This record gives sequence, structure tokens and C-alpha cells, in this order.
Amino acid sequence: MKLHDLRPAEGAHRKRKRIGRGHGSGKGKTGGKGMMGQKARSGPGPYRTFEGGQNRLVKRMPFKRGFVNKFRVEYEVVNVGSLVDWPVDLEVTPETLLARRLVRRKRMPVKILGDGELTQPLVIKAHKFSASARQKIEAAGGKAIDLTWVVERHSRSRGPNPSMRNARQS
Repeated sequence: MKLHDLRPAEGAHRKRKRIGRGHGSGKGKTGGKGMMGQKARSGPGPYRTFEGGQNRLVKRMPFKRGFVNKFRVEYEVVNVGSLVDWPVDLEVTPETLLARRLVRRKRMPVKILGDGELTQPLVIKAHKFSASARQKIEAAGGKAIDLTWVVERHSRSRGPNPSMRNARQS
């Protein structure tokens, strides 16, 4: 066998479709592109959101600015002023706050804020404290104990990610 005898296998090469070469070819005149219009022209064609000249959905929607922080942590907030009538012998925990209806949602971490005055020494366990709240609790002779963040189910808006733990352990 010589080099000039080599041929591709039968059916390996399909003949190129010659369009626009007369009516007899079957692909004459419009060359398989149909009638006139944007799709018949050369080039990439209309953009993805094009709706035939109608105002596109992207333009009809309100303009959204900024970004959403997916690591944002929402807290159930309790002020120290709302703990004035709290019994001294009872620890303040997220469970006791829930039982006394000072917080509404069980799965969210609790943050104690410093609005109001605290007179009795209380042992307060929460996930986070503001600096002024911690100062007022300790000035009244109480303790501010940080709890670790543990969330029963993963959700972006319902507390922190379970893999992220509070730096201070109780």
C-alpha cells in the first residue's frame, strides 16, 4: 500500500452543505434561514434578555442596590432594663427568657443590650453581650457568661452557622 492509496473509511467524511447556490440545491436564496428578520442576519443575534422590543423583565424589576451578607447573624435582643423584676435566685438563660416571653424564637441566639438600669446581682447566660450591658451587669454584682453558638438547623437568617463557634467558651 502506498501513500496515495490511503482513503478515509466509507461514510467518515460528509460533504459540506453548500447553501445559497441556486433553487435546485434545495438551500438557495435564503439558505435555510427562513424569511427576513434578525435571526436571518449574520452576527450573534439578539441578546439573551431580548423580548422583541418590549421592555425586558430585567428593566421592569426594581433596581436592587448593595449586597446581602450571607453570614449575617440575627439576634433576639433583650435589654438589661427588662430584667429588673427578675428573681435573684433564678439564672437568666435563653430558655428562661423564652418561658417568660422576653424572647420569641428559640433557635435564634440571644444578645443582651445595655438599655435601662440593673439593680440586683443576676447570673446572665447569653450568646452575646454589648459592652455597656456587661458593664452594668458586673457593676450590679452579677455575672455575664457567654454561651457557645449552637444552632439546631442551618439557616442563613436564623442564627450563625454551626461551624462558627463563639470565641469565648462557657
